[in-house]
Amino acid sequence: MSPDKPDKPIEKAQQAAQNAAKAASTSAPRRRYRTVVFQGALIAASSTFAFLTLLAKTTPFFPLDLQITRDIQLVSNPAFAALMTAISWPGFPPQSFVIPALVAALLYGLGLHWEAVAALIVAVTSSTIDVLIKDLIQRPRPAADLVHVLRILNSYSFPSGHVVFYTAFFGFLFFLAFVLLKRSLRRTALLIFFGVQVLLVGASRIYSGEHWASDVAGAYLLGSLILVANIAFYRWGKSRFFVAKAQPVDSSEKPKPPRA
Repeated sequence: MSPDKPDKPIEKAQQAAQNAAKAASTSAPRRRYRTVVFQGALIAASSTFAFLTLLAKTTPFFPLDLQITRDIQLVSNPAFAALMTAISWPGFPPQSFVIPALVAALLYGLGLHWEAVAALIVAVTSSTIDVLIKDLIQRPRPAADLVHVLRILNSYSFPSGHVVFYTAFFGFLFFLAFVLLKRSLRRTALLIFFGVQVLLVGASRIYSGEHWASDVAGAYLLGSLILVANIAFYRWGKSRFFVAKAQPVDSSEKPKPPRA
């Protein structure tokens, strides 16, 4: 082959790789648009949560809270009641401590060391922040003379600790399953399971009469903000400590001849 003619197969492979990279990458205007939309959503969620927190500080409950609770509690289907109870169960101690520990141990055993650490961090931070805000707002829980209360809890009502924990912790597991697993029946099943936990826990807390709808709405906002912060922390740590970086090759070093 003539030295001044390119190797056609190699050239085609390089061109195909470049085309694939261009197709996979997002254009700069689209990336900027997505960034602006994402930042706008964060600002809106933070502002709405702050406003709702101020209202919850001064208002035990809203008329709409009472109406929503009574409407949901009109559902008398035993299967629905059992589902609501089952959804809330993982959020009560001791299982709310045991489940994150078991999940972290499983992830660590699978070799996902940073994922295990990040899962524990999101569980601890979500619970800690929830308790701090509860003590700051000190909103009373729904009274038994207004709605049916499944169990009397001694903690404050705003925000719902279950919803904050589920949104942050199960939301993080949803994220891990989505980005780490290939498309498969197992991946789809995990996404559905984690998604259902997050979606239904709010209704379960209202149905039990242990939280108002505004407690749940504030908790979804707070849990989402915690989830976004922990995903950013996870990605930072993953790229900094757990992704192998290619070592530069010193071109001045001559390759050693193979041993006979």
